[in-house]
Amino acid sequence: MKRIAVLTSGGDSPGMNAAIRAVVRKGHHHGLEVVGVQRGYAGLIQGDFKSMNLGSVGDIIHRGGTILHTARSEEFKTAEGQAKAVENLRKHGVEGLVVIGGDGSFRGARQLAAKGLATVGVPGTIDNDIPGTDFTIGFDTAINTVIQCIDRIRDTATSHERTYVVEVMGRNAGDIAVWAGLADGAESILIPEAAHNLDEIVERLERGNRRGKRHSIIIVAEGVGSGVEIGQRIKEKTGSETRVTVLGHIQRGGSPTASDRVLASRMGAKAVDLLLEGTSDHMVVIQNNRVTGLAFQEALAMKHKPDMSIYELAGILAI
Repeated sequence: MKRIAVLTSGGDSPGMNAAIRAVVRKGHHHGLEVVGVQRGYAGLIQGDFKSMNLGSVGDIIHRGGTILHTARSEEFKTAEGQAKAVENLRKHGVEGLVVIGGDGSFRGARQLAAKGLATVGVPGTIDNDIPGTDFTIGFDTAINTVIQCIDRIRDTATSHERTYVVEVMGRNAGDIAVWAGLADGAESILIPEAAHNLDEIVERLERGNRRGKRHSIIIVAEGVGSGVEIGQRIKEKTGSETRVTVLGHIQRGGSPTASDRVLASRMGAKAVDLLLEGTSDHMVVIQNNRVTGLAFQEALAMKHKPDMSIYELAGILAI
């Protein structure tokens, strides 16, 4: 193998740049030429490639987002679009591809692998919803962003003796809500993986009021529903002032934490190792702090679920 390519696809996540840097520099360490694909699968179809040297990835490890940019491509979902992408890769002499992104990006990677191109995925998404890996790139930064925001909200909640409902991202997964909820002492955490009873949440609030507690934080994962609607229902049931904050895309930006920079560097380097070993149709995962490869087929057979022991502990400690 002499030339590989790297792209980022789907939603951006802090640490993607660190992963790009690792792919480029590990590739050059092994004497490979490395090509960057602009704007994900759309760039594959358009042939938007650029050669990347050691200097191309200088001074980016601390930056959020992705220097290769990202986009969603409906055309790539078609057989014609995929054929065009493979044609462009072969025209540029690319023998291996590293795809940094989430589950939708990995479905695209599998299509390319099925067409004979050696392809390896690196899980980059703040949602932490990829089966088979303990953590994804960007998750740690996202929960730290949420924690910083909730710390500030709690100051206001304390001053005004109010209940605050905070809606966090995560798509259909509750990992961000669970980890941030435990770390910030939220009184209640609503996630799509666990049933919730609004009457029980109200009872918890009223129980706190009886022992002198005058403010509360309730975290709602977006997969549960609208934080605004849930806040309104709580207000109607309690009669107390309730405010809602939807954190939104602020959770996807910002300088990656040390944990995400290290994870991204390890995963990006491992992706190059896998390609050089002749491995394809695999993703890089971290399991029990060991970075390794896992077949996409095996990973897709699993079902992601947040660590429910953390969810349960958060409920116990918020009693």
